[in-house]
Amino acid sequence: MNCSRSLPLRFLSCWPSSLLARSALPKAAVRHNSTSAVSQAAKENLSWPEYLAIRKGKRRWETAVTIPCTFLGFAGGILYFGNLETDASKPIMGIDPFFFYGFATMGCAGFGYLMGPTIGSAIWRTTHRRTMALIEARDREFHKHIVKNRVDPAAQTATNPVPDFYGEKIGSLHSYRQWLRDQAKYKRKAEWPEDV
Repeated sequence: MNCSRSLPLRFLSCWPSSLLARSALPKAAVRHNSTSAVSQAAKENLSWPEYLAIRKGKRRWETAVTIPCTFLGFAGGILYFGNLETDASKPIMGIDPFFFYGFATMGCAGFGYLMGPTIGSAIWRTTHRRTMALIEARDREFHKHIVKNRVDPAAQTATNPVPDFYGEKIGSLHSYRQWLRDQAKYKRKAEWPEDV
């Protein structure tokens, strides 16, 4: 290998003698720039496996935050409704106060359960700010694929429910292919129920 000192600082490196002998240095520099542009464009697009892994991670964040939010809602309901003075002789909306406060406490736990995915998604979005534009672009494209390939829910029955209508459980290419197979199987069942 020969090292050339007449090159600008950014191209200062050891080049193979075959490149220097053929005067291919400018072409190599141009080629290097074009491949870096291609790699830059590749960085600006998420591959499907990367996107699905990110989506699976987001779902895990939402689930992980839902559990403590449910317990916090339940604990908050117990703390609030447990400290209220109750008179058993005065029903609340025709219901015994202890039962009413119990249902209200369970309602607080349900509210925590419903708020968990929202809070988890917000936390996840703050940790993935740099790639949000790419993720949202893939989300739109993924939604188009789901809408195009999912079955018509009008044919659903109690014994034949629609399999994962929104594609929420898809977390890898394997699970996406399985989702497509499930949709095709459902279509066959809906069209020809006696064949199954």
